Amino acid sequence: MAPKYTAAQKVKQFASLAVTGSIAFSGICLYKQDENFYRGLMKKLHILDPEHAHRISVFLLSNRINPRCKLEDTEAMKSKVFGREFSNPVGLAAGFDKHGEAVLGLQDIGFGFVEVGSVTPLPQDGNPKPRVFRLSEDEGVINRYGFNSDGHEVVHERIKLLRATNNLKTVLGINLGKNKTSADAIGDYVLGVERFGDLADYLVINVSSPNTPGLRSLQGKENLSNLIQEVVKHRDIKCPKVPLLVKIAPDLTSQDKEDIASTVLDSKSRVDGLIVSNTTVSREGLESKHSVETGGLSGKPLREKSTQTIADMYLLTNGEIPIIGVGGVGSGQDAYEKICAGASLIQLYSALVFQGPPVVTKIRRELQEILEKEGISNISQAVGSAHKNKIKNENSAT
Repeated sequence: MAPKYTAAQKVKQFASLAVTGSIAFSGICLYKQDENFYRGLMKKLHILDPEHAHRISVFLLSNRINPRCKLEDTEAMKSKVFGREFSNPVGLAAGFDKHGEAVLGLQDIGFGFVEVGSVTPLPQDGNPKPRVFRLSEDEGVINRYGFNSDGHEVVHERIKLLRATNNLKTVLGINLGKNKTSADAIGDYVLGVERFGDLADYLVINVSSPNTPGLRSLQGKENLSNLIQEVVKHRDIKCPKVPLLVKIAPDLTSQDKEDIASTVLDSKSRVDGLIVSNTTVSREGLESKHSVETGGLSGKPLREKSTQTIADMYLLTNGEIPIIGVGGVGSGQDAYEKICAGASLIQLYSALVFQGPPVVTKIRRELQEILEKEGISNISQAVGSAHKNKIKNENSAT
């Protein structure tokens, strides 16, 4: 005879089955990297403090507790930029893995290159908390971290151990910053080049964070020229083959952009690439209550401004200086628009906050589909395609 259950027992059994089913379903979605599931999951996780959630994400990735990207790289997505081979053009922007803790986990989720930092010579705590704010209505993030860093020595040892494992396959960039109280900004960047020149695939001079007092003044023509010349001199001695890039702000006047272009094209202060752009101090068109917070704004609200800055710098440098485009990339179409504007590579960060790790695979897949649809055999053919006829006509006229 079949056992008889009380109403309470039946409810308990049903609840148990429902929970088990939910866990199984969630597990399948996590394993398959279901994009819609992750977007919903990330929204639920926003009950956590943003900085705490950031630290949890870094911890999980540092221990490689993360989904693995299953999308194979294609020949169409491979490129060679400033002498480095990239398996795909989708990279992680600086600011997420500030201390070089999670590079292998980030490699696992499909990034073609990872940029750690900013790293300052001496350890520093950065600005007081709270200092990170999600703008959910706008799909943006405001941060005023202020170059919180473990410092050169700790990060150098961490990256040195990483290199020794031979597990690193992705391109690794190291973004350099200055200490807040330093009286010698140039000296700080020189120290960074000397310390990390033997470990980095490329180095970045970050002179565009809005969260370190006086930093953006280094983008001025004379200051930038002096800075680059001194850093290049030491780079050429310490690590002559390591590409040197400069990261600039999106909040630049037309004259600022012209000055930067002329500086990086000058033989005395020429660099190997530009990263366009850092976060913005603009708050135009925002809906979130957190829009009043000070700091740099990233994510979707930055997309158009950064893409326009990419286009401007591509034209001002005649396409001679490779550009990494960053700011509001959340889809393959966003990435493609930046590439057509003049970016050889693209980076993202804030999209992880709202879409989770599968966004990397999603962007790569959508970008591949766009290239196929447009009949483009290699991504390099699309770089600056929105302007190439204009540059060709201007060059022929001169």
